[in-house]
Amino acid sequence: MIGAGVIGLAVARALVAQGREVIILERERHFGMHLSSRNSEVIHAGIHYEPQSLKARMCVAGRELLYRYCAERGIDTLRCGKFTVAANAAQLPALEKIAKNARDSGVFDLEWLDAAQARRLEPALACIGALSSPSTGILDSHAYMQSLLADAERGGASIVYGTAVAAMRPAQGRIEVFIGKDAEPAVRARAVVNSAGLEAHHVASSIEGFPPQHIPKIFYGKGSYFVLTGKSPFARLIYPAPPTSGGHLGIHMTLDLSGAARFGPDLEWVDCVDYRVEPGRTADFGNAIKEYWPQLDAARLKPAYAGVRPKLSGPGEGARDFYISGPAEHGVAGIVNLFGMESPGLTSSLALGDYIAAMLAD
Repeated sequence: MIGAGVIGLAVARALVAQGREVIILERERHFGMHLSSRNSEVIHAGIHYEPQSLKARMCVAGRELLYRYCAERGIDTLRCGKFTVAANAAQLPALEKIAKNARDSGVFDLEWLDAAQARRLEPALACIGALSSPSTGILDSHAYMQSLLADAERGGASIVYGTAVAAMRPAQGRIEVFIGKDAEPAVRARAVVNSAGLEAHHVASSIEGFPPQHIPKIFYGKGSYFVLTGKSPFARLIYPAPPTSGGHLGIHMTLDLSGAARFGPDLEWVDCVDYRVEPGRTADFGNAIKEYWPQLDAARLKPAYAGVRPKLSGPGEGARDFYISGPAEHGVAGIVNLFGMESPGLTSSLALGDYIAAMLAD
């Protein structure tokens, strides 16, 4: 197992449940240091993804698995709900598209609200209509990852930090995994799951003889977040009507489990992983937020953190599905690659763990 992000940990947990011996190789000093800890911590309902896509199926199944798992383990969650709002009449078709998409994906609990109904529930909100998603929520993602790792370790898995994979080579029915400049493989495995997130395409390129046509181009989409000082104006998550193109949901407002508000992510195309948040982005954030919260005092916005998403579509292109490929697709025995594992990867993680474990069982 390469990568100890939330999906890698969920896969490791599912594999040990099959009775497999699992070694997790993680190049960082701790689990979940990139995508898995630099996001909105939202449990998504599954309303935005192409019906029957892997994202839609894994999100809808994973949402219920995740709520149940967290309840059983005592991990904090809050099913706070979400409003997706139309600030003007031109944005209503986007909400209608979401409502149809949700039904086609098996999500039937959305509720239409007019402006007065929305304001009764969220007095600070400015909109002409909203879609309410009561099954959307938030969770403590760090505690969740700790629990996944504990499950895997109880099943016999081990994790090795500070271990970057340099190369892999199929040989005699095994995959040889090389670390650094070592001449001898550190691991010989019957199967390797490449869940390296931002580096998954580089890891796949290091496999001797691996067909390059099965390694997609990755675009780095940086998303910055700002926190709001003082009390949150909303009790629910607030999402604007998404733009018509670009594979981005717009700058939305989410909550943490303490009730504090944060805004983001935006989308900035970058060439490398860079987690700095530029204070100069405050004005753009403020303008976007004021569409649904006109009373915002932009002085209350403070730079918080940023994440970088490994996207399979570039500027101006629509969102693409997860790309998970095993031997049936690329022809290399024992290799499963996970590409483009951005949102809703956190929500989908338990379902993805079962899905990938089933691939290897077959």
